Amino acid sequence: MLKEIDPWGQLKVTDYEHVFRKFGLKHFPKNIKLDHYLFERNIIVGHRDFDKVLKRIESKKSFVNITGIAASGPYHLGHKVDLDLFKFFKKKGAKNYFAVSDLDAFLSRPDNKIPDLKTAKRWAVKNVADALALGLSKNDIYVQSRKENRYYEFAFELSKKITKNTFEAVYGHVDLGKIGANFLQYADIMHPQLDEFEGSMPSVTGIGIDQDPHARLTRDISKRLPYKIETPSFIYFKHQSGLQPGAKMSASHPETAIFLSDDLKDAEKKINRAFSGGAPTLEEHRKKGGNLEIDLVYEMLKFHYPNTKELEKIGKEFSSGSLMASELKQFAIGFFIPFLKEHQKKVKSNLKAAEKIVYG
Repeated sequence: MLKEIDPWGQLKVTDYEHVFRKFGLKHFPKNIKLDHYLFERNIIVGHRDFDKVLKRIESKKSFVNITGIAASGPYHLGHKVDLDLFKFFKKKGAKNYFAVSDLDAFLSRPDNKIPDLKTAKRWAVKNVADALALGLSKNDIYVQSRKENRYYEFAFELSKKITKNTFEAVYGHVDLGKIGANFLQYADIMHPQLDEFEGSMPSVTGIGIDQDPHARLTRDISKRLPYKIETPSFIYFKHQSGLQPGAKMSASHPETAIFLSDDLKDAEKKINRAFSGGAPTLEEHRKKGGNLEIDLVYEMLKFHYPNTKELEKIGKEFSSGSLMASELKQFAIGFFIPFLKEHQKKVKSNLKAAEKIVYG
């Protein structure tokens, strides 16, 4: 049984009901119809106070849209889900804040991964180039180490709102680097509501369910500040599995993920080697069909393939046994490899802009 959630761990959260019960998350209502496939496919599973943001969307009023990435490694398909959700809210009229967290990465990652701030900044350039290539504008993005002074003042103010015992109770440990990184994360989420930025309004942050400890503490702190700050809302998406069962895609474990920078031949090999829900033999597969619940290639398509009707058709064919596991993988290769090829071209054309955002 899960005792606590580790935002820095690699294990995939699978017992969603237990997490919902223990930590008080609400299921995402099925009657809410939002025009993105992430909401159609049971990928968005929970929320905290999303109804406040939904009212702003429906009334065409502004709200804050904040997410980001720790500058500690390359973008993979799991990161792309978060950015896809960010772009959806951007289209709905949000005030957009995409944090590239170089300071967070330096503080919270081990020295053998991020030995110095220069390394974090080099990753920040690559991350920004990916974000631009995926459709963000330079005005959507900020780098922690280049933020305004008021942002840092606010982070220090937040640091006095948490005790050692509270941190240990929520996270299960007291790691000084991660404590420092967390204050920056809380500031990332709440600073847009300060008068110096957008002012008080509802905000939404899309996160994987493993990040809920950050959400709970952010919401708690927001209620104890001498500022008019709306309690931040969060929307939760399912983890995208790694290429083998039991783990999420992780930049720390390259074998688990398809990276947006992967050599195209390597990416194709990874898809071909991904865990399949196909039956052990051709005859058995024809007779019994494949298991979509455990097929990780189909899951990748579920998270990224935009045509829901076509995806459902492919799923039915695989489940019935008329589509082989090898054919499903070839379909996925036909979708992901051209995407990666085009994305990598866009990254190259955005590197100079990314360097300017990171270094000035």
